Amino acid sequence: MPLQNRVDPFGVIRAMPERGLFTGNRGIIHDPETKTLLKKRWALQAWIICLCQFRNARREPMGRNRGGKAGWTELFFLDEVTALAAGHRPCFFCRRERATDFVSRFGKAFGIPETRAPMVDKQLHRERLASGGQPPPVTVPELRDLPDGAMIADGDTAYALRSGRALEWSFAGYAGPIAFDRFAGRPLRVLTPATTIAVLRQGFAPAWHSTADT
Repeated sequence: MPLQNRVDPFGVIRAMPERGLFTGNRGIIHDPETKTLLKKRWALQAWIICLCQFRNARREPMGRNRGGKAGWTELFFLDEVTALAAGHRPCFFCRRERATDFVSRFGKAFGIPETRAPMVDKQLHRERLASGGQPPPVTVPELRDLPDGAMIADGDTAYALRSGRALEWSFAGYAGPIAFDRFAGRPLRVLTPATTIAVLRQGFAPAWHSTADT
């Protein structure tokens, strides 16, 4: 049985066999004895996106990885686009250059000269769907104004926006692109937090799963 540590664009943690390109965490939210999630879905406001391989580190997913203690709970994402939609941001430990770029563009977007990661985390935490945020509605004409890498939802189905088209998301990857007018009359919502949308508008380019290219 796969562990419940796979995150979808809505920020929900599910049990799926696919791992994806990135790992990350929201603090310690699992029981290492049973390798199951606790009732809480985050332990801190810093939700991060990490590399699956870093400095030859070896971890037992949802096991004991810090002096016999639980350590952080390893979560997995299809790609960075998915992780950003769920409300995570790059890690300063294993992805310092990407994290610095993200926070710098956050500062430019909101006119903050000296930005710090906690500022980003606090703002994101108010907007994340999984921590109580309310995804805003969006119309078909407004889709054209959203940046590449933003994600939307049509009911329970998530789509990533790229080059003026929408790519249907799944844990295994993306389906072929469809035109925006296919959503006419549908009650669409924006999944990616507004803060992250602003960072994407400033030129932050998220990593895509290879299926987005096919």
